[in-house]
Amino acid sequence: MALGDFVVTALSDGTVSLALDKVLNNITQAQIQTLITRNFQSLPVEVSINAFLIDTGTRVVLVDTGAGELFASRGGGGQLLANLRAAGYQPGQINDVLLTHVHADHSGGLVIDEKIVFPNAVVHVHQAELDHWSDAQAEANAPAYQQHSFPQGRASMAPYHISGKVAPFNGATELFPGIRTIEAPGHTPGHTFYSVESKGQRLVIWGDTVHFAPIQLADPSVTIQFDSDAERARTQRESALADAARQRYMVAAAHISFPGLGHIRHMGTEYEWVPVSYSAA
Repeated sequence: MALGDFVVTALSDGTVSLALDKVLNNITQAQIQTLITRNFQSLPVEVSINAFLIDTGTRVVLVDTGAGELFASRGGGGQLLANLRAAGYQPGQINDVLLTHVHADHSGGLVIDEKIVFPNAVVHVHQAELDHWSDAQAEANAPAYQQHSFPQGRASMAPYHISGKVAPFNGATELFPGIRTIEAPGHTPGHTFYSVESKGQRLVIWGDTVHFAPIQLADPSVTIQFDSDAERARTQRESALADAARQRYMVAAAHISFPGLGHIRHMGTEYEWVPVSYSAA
């Protein structure tokens, strides 16, 4: 779709099956079942893995890279490169990769067989992400179900580090004209949004603010096992939803059903997701 002078393309890395009844917190099993049934789904749910390509006319920027090979055993992910090519781009055309965070389904697609997938790209990521996923003490203190994320994250980033193609940032930073970072820690220590704006049109790319919209938009206090700091992730989600509803900008979400592009509407005590309208133009 057009965003001012930019072109934004939603890229699917596929879907992954998620047993929400085993990973969500602050919600009962009965409430989970009610909300899933209300949305015509059943357990386990299929969750989209979305990435977003921004062609500014002078740069081709990829936000997140999907899971690559890391979810193969779970039968999900791994479709981003095929869909990138189907959209008319080659991996060598990517100038920059912006990571919302270093979890496997966002950074795993950086490498295949331990080799760089995007040979001409610089990887931009919050310094706190690099610090956290390379911290041996943080790894040792993490719950068992989170510990695999540490070696996975290091392995995905390693070839780019060796090649000198990792560019850390801190705080709110304008990376390129029209593309700025927004700090959104909680889900991970360096979790980051990206604000993309051209000619007064704005898109905010969320990362993992919402893992399953039918539940977390109905009740933003529901957290997920994958959060590094669940309470901070909750408050950050509540703030992000309120801001998107108030300012009416478009949102790009990694795990809302593909293409993951839409708006947030406040309805009573809940929020609603309004997908972008399809346009043949």
